Amino acid sequence: MVAPISSCRIHSLLVLLASFACVPLANAQEGNESGPYVGAGYGDFNVKIDDVDQIDDAIKDIDTDDGAWKAFFGWRFNPYIALEVDYIDLGSPRGEFNASGTIGDYTLDLSGAGAYAIGSIPLGIFELSAKVGYYFHDITIDVDWDNAGSGNGDVLDTDDSGEAFTYGVGAGVTFLEHINAKLEYEAMDIDELEDTYILWLTGAWRF
Repeated sequence: MVAPISSCRIHSLLVLLASFACVPLANAQEGNESGPYVGAGYGDFNVKIDDVDQIDDAIKDIDTDDGAWKAFFGWRFNPYIALEVDYIDLGSPRGEFNASGTIGDYTLDLSGAGAYAIGSIPLGIFELSAKVGYYFHDITIDVDWDNAGSGNGDVLDTDDSGEAFTYGVGAGVTFLEHINAKLEYEAMDIDELEDTYILWLTGAWRF
């Protein structure tokens, strides 16, 4: 079951998107129909550790979240089809757990590059979109039990890389011909993790 995203962060993202949508329509345009664009985004990253040797049973039911950010470049071939590459830093989610009476904590670091195909349905200044792609990432997981074992609690340090299938849906608005703001949900199928998703608020300049 997907864990709820922080209600405070959801509210903040929705308020920001709503403020973009309230730009006077007299100044709004549908925007350029094709060409390059660049942008950046901030998101709320939710994750649960799923399949890591030695610690899976202890922390598999614990989920956490953290702030994420990305920068991206894309090319719109027409109003309906685009290709995009991203650099995505999913932050450092961390949490605590209790196993066999011993308190511990874990930290996750995850970053990498994404490549996407994006389909859009323009509705005037508004736009619905869906995307699929792959996220090529480096992942580091550190797990510590308080003063336990020969490593004084340092029970696992794992550093790995891989690729994950990703997909998402979004809704946005374009105004002043070039500025596109979008609220987007993205899910990632990362081997070591479960229920991995991000709620993004992005802004892009369409040349």
